[in-house]
Amino acid sequence: MQQQVANATGKPGAAGNEFQKILDHTGVAGNEPLAALAHLGLGRAYSLAGDSAKSKAAYQDFLALWKDADPDVPILKQVKAEYARLH
Repeated sequence: MQQQVANATGKPGAAGNEFQKILDHTGVAGNEPLAALAHLGLGRAYSLAGDSAKSKAAYQDFLALWKDADPDVPILKQVKAEYARLH
């Protein structure tokens, strides 16, 4: 969804800024799923902006948070596939 938002606005940088705001306020998001998804959204925004190094780092942050998740969870499968395409 985040990628669709960035694509729809044509402003991946603006989308990335919004995801970064969530991550900068960990007291609000904490361990909520929103914080993990903000890493994903940030990774997607960086990817759309052409910054592969920052994109990979954000994807790695998401995957580290989800390292113990059931590997059959659809979003995790999708994220792993997206991450693999970054290499």
